[in-house]
Amino acid sequence: MVLDSIEGGVLSLLRSNIRTALNERADHIAGGGAVDYPEYRHQCGVIEGLALAERELLDLIERVEKTA
Repeated sequence: MVLDSIEGGVLSLLRSNIRTALNERADHIAGGGAVDYPEYRHQCGVIEGLALAERELLDLIERVEKTA
């Protein structure tokens, strides 16, 4: 089963949204936006979670395409 255009579009949009959120958080930290260490740690945790979600999504897409 190959991803049809609707499924592919949804997955692509989801990946793009995850990547945008991840980049925004990283830019915030890199620009000195964290006001204290607890906020810094929180932002790092969010970035880690977004990176894990993106990797899972990419792995899912790859597995679906290989089974096609």
